[in-house]
Amino acid sequence: MEFNGIGIGESDFKSLRIKNNYFIDKTMYIKDIIDNQSKVILVTRPRRFGKTLNMSMLRYFFDCNIKNSKELFEGLKIMKQEEKYTSKLGTYPCIYLTLKDLNVSSYEYMLMQMKTVMMEIFFEKRYLLESEISEGEREIYNKMMAAKVNEMELINSVKILSKMLYNYHNKPVMLFIDEYDVPIQAAYVKGYYEKAIEFLKTFYGTTFKDNQYLEKTVLTGVSRVAKESIFSGANNFKVFTVLDNEFADDFGITSEEMDKVIKDFNVKDEKDEIKKWYDGYRIGNVEGIYNPWSILNYLTDKELKPYWVNTSSNDLIKLTLKNSVTIKEKMEKLLKDEEIEVPINLETIIVGIEENEDNIWGLMLGTGYLKVVEVVNLAEGIYKVKIPNYEIKTLFQDIVRDWFRNKVQGNDLRSILKDLVELNLDEFQMKFRVLVREMFSYMDVGENTAENFYHAFVLGMLVGLRDTYYVNSNRESGFGRYDIMLEPHDKNGNSFIIEFKVANNFEDETIDEVIESAKKQIEEKGYESNLRERGFNNITKMVFAFKGKECKMEVVK
Repeated sequence: MEFNGIGIGESDFKSLRIKNNYFIDKTMYIKDIIDNQSKVILVTRPRRFGKTLNMSMLRYFFDCNIKNSKELFEGLKIMKQEEKYTSKLGTYPCIYLTLKDLNVSSYEYMLMQMKTVMMEIFFEKRYLLESEISEGEREIYNKMMAAKVNEMELINSVKILSKMLYNYHNKPVMLFIDEYDVPIQAAYVKGYYEKAIEFLKTFYGTTFKDNQYLEKTVLTGVSRVAKESIFSGANNFKVFTVLDNEFADDFGITSEEMDKVIKDFNVKDEKDEIKKWYDGYRIGNVEGIYNPWSILNYLTDKELKPYWVNTSSNDLIKLTLKNSVTIKEKMEKLLKDEEIEVPINLETIIVGIEENEDNIWGLMLGTGYLKVVEVVNLAEGIYKVKIPNYEIKTLFQDIVRDWFRNKVQGNDLRSILKDLVELNLDEFQMKFRVLVREMFSYMDVGENTAENFYHAFVLGMLVGLRDTYYVNSNRESGFGRYDIMLEPHDKNGNSFIIEFKVANNFEDETIDEVIESAKKQIEEKGYESNLRERGFNNITKMVFAFKGKECKMEVVK
């Protein structure tokens, strides 16, 4: 396959095709949109999953004002379909509206940015001024191109434009709205939610309700905001989330597509590591979907690292998780690579979201931080979920690290971790004990919750090694499951296997007895075999024993 480049960040379909950049053919999305009978379609997917490129593709396919559009789609799957699909090429006037730049700090700035967005759209279609329109419409049009409209005129802008396009072309309008929820989330995080939602609710109500000039509307976003909050005026409105089968393979990179990517870029030897880092998503019944943004960046840099979490906005996620004790406990299990059962509501109600566990898990699933592995009870919305891949795990580790730092301010974690990786283990144990005493002075470590707490505590500390180590937790090796394995990116570095033991009986069992029990387990289970089979030889086996706020560490010789 011949192509000129990858085109990272290129979200304009025409530009990508003209430059002959690498393109994964998603044009069957056009067929799926045509087949869907809903007047208003909302598709929610995680960030950087190809939503904007797909919306741009819809526009270039349907828009009657695009010259040479047939050339853009030449050789692609949609052009091999029946005439009822191919005949739709270049047949509708289109409005393409993106709200991605409405992530601003105040309501006033939101209105200013919205005026700028609409100004550009009206300017693009200024040929309408040459038609027979009323003086009132002409006045509004000129005000829109000058970004001098008032709030009510802005609210009516899309409906006015769709009417003018309909009258000019004598055809209904296709409306595409990308990143519809960006201003909603920004308004909540930055404190002007009530004003913003009132404006947007009126804007969408005016745009959709009884608008006979629209053929079909397609919206994309990250989250599904509750219909009564914003889309109450939309008729024949249908939402397709990550739990739905429709459009399931239209976003992201499927396993079959990924096999072709691996062949095209000759990275077969790295297939397993690529899968570990960027695979793991499930949409509807389609398993094994890869994050396209991360894959394209990896193919450019040839380096395994978190690309997606470094570009995405995590403000709302961090806000919702900050104060929930229940959520924190479940996140500790997720970090140990466990599956958890949670209630999920994908119809996000933004106000008070941090107080509603159903909405928190729904937001995390919809935005790509979790994947469904099993439907437990569909009627009650109970699902079994886990972290999809190593890249997302790094985000969870960052959140835990933030909590950890808040508890142990003033301690130099870097110094402690340096002693560990350089095998200055006496220094490490001395500093670690001080850290334990200070950290645990904030907490009530009960007998029933102790093991999870200690595990999460050490994980929270070790995520600081993420740049040079893979921090694995609770995975099978030898004849059992180790607690934590530190695997260096450089095989010549020092590897670590860490086992925890907590006193079963706070009264009778001594800390030395706990240590001996842990040492016995780490030897009998042969946890180091996995590392040795893969060429790691500098392995240190460590056991940590805990009894209340007492801690002891020993190296297994």
